[in-house]
Amino acid sequence: MPPIPSLPTRELAEKAQETTTRVLDQMRALTEVMGRHAGALMPAVPGSASAQAMKDLAASFTRTPAALVQDAQAYATDAAQRWVMFWDVMRQAGNNFVEHERAGCPPVLFFEYETVVDGRTLPRPVNYALVRITPPEGTRAADPKLRPFVIIDPRAGHGAGIGGFKNDSQVGVALRRGHPVYFVIFYREPEKGQTILDVTAAEATFLGRIAADHPAAPKPVVIGNCQGGWATMMLGAAAPDAVGALVLNGAPLSYWAGEKGRNPMRYLGGLAGGGWPSSLMADLGNGKFDGAGLVANFESLSPGNTWFRKYFDLYASVDSEADRFLEFERWWGGYFLMTTDEIRWIVDNLFIGNRFSSGTISSGGGETFNMREVKAPVIVFASSGDNITPVGQALRWIADVYRDEQEIKSLGQTIVYLLHDQIGHLGIFVSGAVAKKEHSEIATTLEMIEAVAPGLYEMRITGHGGSGSNEEWQVELVERKIADIRTLSGEASNEAFPAVAKISEMNQHLYDVLVSPIVRQFATEAGAEARRQASPMRTRRYMLSDLNPFMMPVRALAGMARDRRAPAAPDNPFLALEKAWADSVERSIDTWRDLRDATMETAFHAIYGGLAAVGVTGDDTAAEAEAARRSVSMEPAQHIDARAKVAEGGYAEAVIRMMILLADARGGVRRSRLARSNALLTTEPPFVGMSPTARQAMIREQTVIVTLMREEALATLPKLLPSAAERRKALAAVEHVAGPDEELGDKAREMLVAMRSTLGLGPKAAVA
Repeated sequence: MPPIPSLPTRELAEKAQETTTRVLDQMRALTEVMGRHAGALMPAVPGSASAQAMKDLAASFTRTPAALVQDAQAYATDAAQRWVMFWDVMRQAGNNFVEHERAGCPPVLFFEYETVVDGRTLPRPVNYALVRITPPEGTRAADPKLRPFVIIDPRAGHGAGIGGFKNDSQVGVALRRGHPVYFVIFYREPEKGQTILDVTAAEATFLGRIAADHPAAPKPVVIGNCQGGWATMMLGAAAPDAVGALVLNGAPLSYWAGEKGRNPMRYLGGLAGGGWPSSLMADLGNGKFDGAGLVANFESLSPGNTWFRKYFDLYASVDSEADRFLEFERWWGGYFLMTTDEIRWIVDNLFIGNRFSSGTISSGGGETFNMREVKAPVIVFASSGDNITPVGQALRWIADVYRDEQEIKSLGQTIVYLLHDQIGHLGIFVSGAVAKKEHSEIATTLEMIEAVAPGLYEMRITGHGGSGSNEEWQVELVERKIADIRTLSGEASNEAFPAVAKISEMNQHLYDVLVSPIVRQFATEAGAEARRQASPMRTRRYMLSDLNPFMMPVRALAGMARDRRAPAAPDNPFLALEKAWADSVERSIDTWRDLRDATMETAFHAIYGGLAAVGVTGDDTAAEAEAARRSVSMEPAQHIDARAKVAEGGYAEAVIRMMILLADARGGVRRSRLARSNALLTTEPPFVGMSPTARQAMIREQTVIVTLMREEALATLPKLLPSAAERRKALAAVEHVAGPDEELGDKAREMLVAMRSTLGLGPKAAVA
């Protein structure tokens, strides 16, 4: 009788224990989510602030009956006039929408421009084009030898131009500094069969044309706004030698990252069962995805504002707000299309798969986009008030791509991030105040970016000694660690998100096999266009335009109201009552939004966290697993190369090494010191004779040496400076860049003393 095989008791016990642990972890995570949403899930208790507001409102009505009657009459007249004028502005917005659509939704750029390269004529045609901005009359003429600026706007439902639709904008900042400015625009209709990879290839062609037109200028700065940031980073990875610096404004490169209790948009894909609904919408659109759906999603994130408050603010201040409202609505109401391949690529790779930071996005030919291949300095601008691209989604890729800050230095990379404490997503691109401060200071830093040693920095901007337009800003780059990025970015290793990716893949396969062929069989262009025109995002604008005969009397009535305008006094108590009513309506809508978001997040973690906990979606559940595997250790060849070169070089290598040692000891650098460093490296011999590429290569090489062999880098300085005259000259140059000793920290002063001692010089050097 054959022996009875022994049961794998130990393996089963270990598996059961592992599953139990994961289930308990999931229960704790779900409890944490519900705890963070307790305020939304439970009835709110009126707070002291609301009670105080009611007291203030009641106090405003403590007037005589006769005075209240007069106030009521004045308010009634004012309210009626504003009501008619409000609807006339809405009528104008509707007409603008109709005219914009009939014109093909041209870019909303404030500036004149000329087309340089039309992507529709390329071998792989795309609906993109490169245009050159014409400096307005009275503006400084563009200097072809200055670094060109290239701006890529988001293609997320809207059209192009938001980065330059007013004078105080990203375009305006660069023009006032004399830089040539280019803008990547796109047309409403995509070219048949175009893909995201085709777009990246076209943008690389655009950069080649800019390089040919500006042979004496440094490599261009490429600025990516929101989804344009994806394009910018893909371009930096695909053509690392074609870009001089990258600026990412509100760009969600790490879509899974975020904080529990916030950032609800990242859960939508999971609750919809993955990315198949976008494929369905594209199939119903006869191969084209309607961007109006994306805009509707954005509006639903803050319904209190987008559905009510912005319209009430227009009504309340219709005398002064009409132009601003109409200007913005012209961009917000322009809806663009994508091909099926484009929207599916975006959803699968970025929204659902989160594959960008892990380097698993295919770039064609078996290769992948790897952000470690990006060699240009990167500046990331994010805001805590941004609910579309929160700080975590903008920054987490840094911690996923690089093991630690030392690896960033060893790879010769420079990453600078800048945080705003309250501006919203669109304010990052359109706010005049942000343009005058943050974008202006970013542009200033970019002019000196080659003098920044590789590493991870936070840009801090503080004001001092001035007011209004003459205010000066103090800018400092402070060294940071990857741990700081992890703290800012929130959760990124949640099991639920990888579970979504796997469920989405299965659902997408089922849709492709069972549903898509049937839908495509019955889809026609006429039906798709009719469906697009019937979208609520469009019909509500058509209904308020002159296409609606019931709007015809509004224009005449509004003209009469403006001719007889009689605004109520600012202290009219009924205006205060009106504002209190509006505040209560907005709070009610936001309360509903909070309840909705809390329910969504709880359901998301309950469903997908539960599936991952019991192993339904596999064992590879850490969101950082792929990135961790790809984040390799420092290559031994780098160590060998650095050791071979630590004692090689001359005056130039020594000066750069000393400045890096000093900056490393100081832990940051102010802009004034950066300006002096940049002046030294671009105007003084022997640096003045170097190309920007050669200077940057030397800075990177010396940074690697300092990072890997700090003590040897200091000890071998005398070998780089054999003569006493060279040592005095080099140290004097470094001391000039560093500034007065009293402005340095203790560690920086200690490093200066160590360098003087190593070089055998006295307390203070003087040029021979």
